[in-house]
Order: sequence, then C-alpha cells, then structure tokens
Amino acid sequence: MAGLLKKVPETVLVLLAGYFLLNIVVRLAMPTSLELDEAQQALLSQWLAAGYDPQPPFYNWVQYYVVALLGPSVFALSLLKNALLFLSYAAYFLAARTVLKNRDLAIIATLGLLTIPQIAFEAQRDLSHTVAVIFAATLFLYGFFRTLAAPTAFSYLLTGAAIGIGMISKYNFALLPAAALIAILPDREMRSRLLDWRILLTAAVALVIVAPHALWLVDHLDLASKRTMEKLTEEGGSRLAQITTGVMSLLVAVIGFGALTVVLFAVAFGKQLFASLKAGNRWTVLIERIFLVFVAALVLLILFAGASHIKDRWLTPLLLILPLYLCLKIEAAGGIKETALRRFLPIPLAIMVLIPTVLAGRVVSAGWVGDYEKLNVPYQAFADEVVGKNPVQPAAIIAADQHLAGNLRSQLPGIPVLTPIYPDFRPSVEWSDKAPLLLVWRNFGKANAPMPPALAKEIARRDGAAVGALEVKEIALPYIYGSGQDTYSFAYAWVYPPQK
Repeated sequence: MAGLLKKVPETVLVLLAGYFLLNIVVRLAMPTSLELDEAQQALLSQWLAAGYDPQPPFYNWVQYYVVALLGPSVFALSLLKNALLFLSYAAYFLAARTVLKNRDLAIIATLGLLTIPQIAFEAQRDLSHTVAVIFAATLFLYGFFRTLAAPTAFSYLLTGAAIGIGMISKYNFALLPAAALIAILPDREMRSRLLDWRILLTAAVALVIVAPHALWLVDHLDLASKRTMEKLTEEGGSRLAQITTGVMSLLVAVIGFGALTVVLFAVAFGKQLFASLKAGNRWTVLIERIFLVFVAALVLLILFAGASHIKDRWLTPLLLILPLYLCLKIEAAGGIKETALRRFLPIPLAIMVLIPTVLAGRVVSAGWVGDYEKLNVPYQAFADEVVGKNPVQPAAIIAADQHLAGNLRSQLPGIPVLTPIYPDFRPSVEWSDKAPLLLVWRNFGKANAPMPPALAKEIARRDGAAVGALEVKEIALPYIYGSGQDTYSFAYAWVYPPQK
C-alpha cells in the first residue's frame, strides 16, 4: 500500500473512498433506529426553509434534496454524511499538496485527520452540522492557500464559496476566515491578495450563499443565539470563577482535540517530530498567527461575553489544520526519510478498522453489557405493531420530541410527522374518522409515561378535540440486540375529530 501511495499519491483518495463506503455498509447493517442528529435530519427534511432552529441550515438544505431523491431512509442519511466527509478529506489533500513539497507528507497530513477523535469518530457516530463545517473549513483552507500561493479567479471564487458554506454551516466558522484575514496582514506578499480586484469575487459568491439565511436571521436572532449562549455560559458564581472555568475549559478543549494526534505523530516520527517544532517557514508562521487570533477571540468571549464552557468540537474549524501543521514543521526541519510513510500508514489503517468495529460493536453488544444505545430502541417494531397492523392509517403523526419524530418519519415515510418542537411546520392535514391523528410520546422508555403538556395543547387546538376523552395505550417492546427481558415503552393515542 505504501509503495502504491508513493507512486500515485492520489490513490489516498481511493483508499478514503473505500473507507467511507465501508462506513455506509456498516450503518446499513445496523438497526434502522436513528441517532439524535440523524433523527433531526429525517424530521427537518420534510420541508425547506431559510432557517429552522439555532443551527444554520446548510446541512438541512442538502439533506432535504438527498431525501427528496432517495426517500427518508438510513441510506439517504448515511450517504450524505459520508460523501461530505470524503469531500472534506479530498479538499484537505488538495490544501496539503498546495503548501507541502513532499508528496508523502501530503498523504500523511490527509490521513492524519483520522487521528482527530472529533472528526474521525464523533462525526461518523452522530454529527451533522459539524460535518458541514468540517467540509467548509477544509474547502476554505484549500481555496485560501491556493489564493496565497498562486491566485486565480477560480481560487478567489472557491474561497468565497467556502466562506459562504461555512457561515451557513455553523456560526463559529466565522472565526476561521476572520483569523485568516488578520493573520496575513503582517506579510506584504500575502497582504497584496486583499488588494486584488478578484477579492470582489470572493465577497460576491459568499454573500449570494449567505443571503437567504441572513435575511431569516434578522428576524430570528434571539432563536439563533439564545441556545448557543446558554451552552456557553452558566448562571451563578463569581466573575473570577466564570473566567477561570472558561479559560480552563478552553485549555482542556484544545488538549482534548489535538492530544491524540500529537501522540500518534510522535509514535510515528519519534524525536524528529519534537526536533521539528523549532523549525518553520511562511506557512507555519501563518498557521500560528491564525491559531493565536482564533484563541484570542475565544478568550475575549470568555472575558466579555461570560463564556464558561468551551467544547472541543467548537474548535473543529481551526484545529483540524493540526496534522497539516505538524507535517509543515517536519518539512521545514529537513523533510522525512523514505520509510516515513510506511511507518505512519499502519496508524490510519488501524483506525479505519477500529471505528466501524466500535460503532457496530457498541450496538450489537448492548444487551450483554446492559447499556443500550439509541440504535437499540425498537422504533421499527413500534411502527409495525401500532401502524402496520392497524387497518386505519394515520393522516399524520404528532410526536412529543424531535428524536422520536425523526425516527417515526424514517419508519413511516409516507406519513407527515409533526412535533411541538417545530411549531412553524404545520402542514395542512385532512384528518377524519378513517384517517385519524396518531399521538406518540415516551418517558425514556419507562412505563406509564404521562402525556406531555405540549402534546395536549397541540391536540386541543385542532378543532377542539377533547384530550380528556383520548384512549391512551402503551406498548412495551424488546430492545434490538437486547437481553430478551429488557423492554422499551411507548405511549400513544389515536385522535379522532370531535363529533359535530
């Protein structure tokens, strides 16, 4: 494998394509129950909107069209995720080829993304908007580096497209191009790229991509920012305690994000890695400036916005550059030996085997260890028992939470699924005695789940349906790959129009 990669570096993309195809196959072999983000995407793919919730809508938009083509299935969800991840690695490879002279190091940098847990494991397990921002960040790095190295109209357009996509993928992406802009100012040659007329192309394409969501955001700023600030801050405690907690969380997040990568690179390169840390070139200096500006912005957020909880995945847009940075340092120190790629390759190959194994193993072994995952919950069995075997089919399903709603949408693709969590999605539903509404809720799988007040209000507003007259039923079903004794309970009720 190493010999083939050395002869044809682009073969690394074939290797990665095979890896992501393997992940799709593994996901299809697992239960059709959905993780949190998967369920949210299945639910939101029912309609197209300029904005949905506190997260920007890029991933939702793409998922909407994929689902429109393939239907709301596990395949449609897994295909998009793995396609975007593959494109992210491809863009990263192109960025590495732009700034690295050594082809082996470009391959190592690209495969080095597999050493970052947030990108290699968490993104594969259950992330959506973070996957979008990974794609946007790698695309930006390629466009940005290419513009600095050999500017063309295409590179300016590509950079603008990446900025636009990133801004509607996750709001924290904005720190990356802002930090990059500030970082090039001290360098005269790099700074001249800002005075090129083609920078207008960058701005134009970014604005065109961002505009629809930006117009929505003006009227929904509180919705978009409230939840994020709640995650960042905590109430109570002194100002000093908040700052201390915030700085410590930032430090832990940086270490947690990059520690494994540094350790595995040290295993592969040994003393050469640590010796190279003293070396540098224009690219390493640029990345260091970007990092400092990025971290400084987060520190200001801690000092003046009250941020006290910085999570490692929020650092993804910037810190995914770490493998490339380490390879640039090694090249600046004199390059690598001919055997370096052969020494490093077993690490990403082992990770490629380990991740699908762990993802499948944690679901299959859940009954043995008594720790059930979201994929073990029997949503398909519920749909088969309550809807599939019922001669009366629901006109629509109203579920208490978005995770439940998304799973039911996936299991029953021909039926609209609503939830009070998204009140803006209220399609016109023609319900009758022959096509009633189906109300579904649960209490973490426990028996005797009380009806959530939000569901009662949702039903009461529909032609005065009498909630008190509902016949509430409950069904307990065995977990998928369960022990045989453990069950998961759902509560449901059929809702018919009031008699007039």
